[in-house]
Amino acid sequence: MNYDQKYSAYLEKIEQALGECCAELLPETSRVCQAARYSLLAGGKRVRAILTLAACELLGGNEAAALRFACAVEMLHCYSLIHDDLPCMDNDDMRRGKPSCHKAFGEATALLAGDALLTEAFEAIAGAPACAETKARAALALAAGAGSKGMVWGQELDLRCEGQPVSEETLRLIHANKTGALINAAVQLGAAAALAGEPDCAALRAYALDLGLVFQIVDDVLDVTSTSEELGKPAGSDASNEKTTFATLYGSEGARELARSINENACSALRAGYGEKADFLVQLAQTLLCRRS
Repeated sequence: MNYDQKYSAYLEKIEQALGECCAELLPETSRVCQAARYSLLAGGKRVRAILTLAACELLGGNEAAALRFACAVEMLHCYSLIHDDLPCMDNDDMRRGKPSCHKAFGEATALLAGDALLTEAFEAIAGAPACAETKARAALALAAGAGSKGMVWGQELDLRCEGQPVSEETLRLIHANKTGALINAAVQLGAAAALAGEPDCAALRAYALDLGLVFQIVDDVLDVTSTSEELGKPAGSDASNEKTTFATLYGSEGARELARSINENACSALRAGYGEKADFLVQLAQTLLCRRS
């Protein structure tokens, strides 16, 4: 299969598996679970879930387990988006071209929907068809990427730095945690499904952290160069929240050049380690670099 065919095949498997997880873990009789489903099944690129499947395939792992892990990282990512959109955080009214969860269901229900997704992500891992060691490694990878030394720490730093000048060093620290940590968790979930050794985990970690930084730089550029319709969420929100971004520091074209440089390093290192087996992950990085939403 070529890149587009493979991406579509991964995406089809992920959407089916997410539907199965919703049926199992998020009963429709609950208003909170309806809100969680509303956000989780709203589409999107499913980048983190696809990274989990691709890393698992690269390392020859258990795809059935990786599919559950892919659902888990999507559920956790969705919780973070619901909470990010709340008035106490980024205060965004739109997400993926639809009203944000709190706009559709109210703030209290949206808050609980995020809580439910966070919790059920770990139940999804616990119910994966895999050995205890595989599931323990997956749970640890997801917790490390999402918690107080990962995504939550990055979100705290991001909020703390609003309304003040921020250096590139601090900006990199924010996004290594806020964005990169969960992207790294995604590839580590794929490595867990393969019970991969440290050299493979380290190589994928370096790729994922670079990918996360590139993803954020492109986000920063799109926030000032795209429309709300193109993004599916409010454009210009960084300026509204008085955030320093890579576009602030370097301008749109300078930020894009930085992203291209980091991306090339990430892809070169992955090719050096895995050769042609890394082609899909390399193409994914290049596609994300050139995205428009």
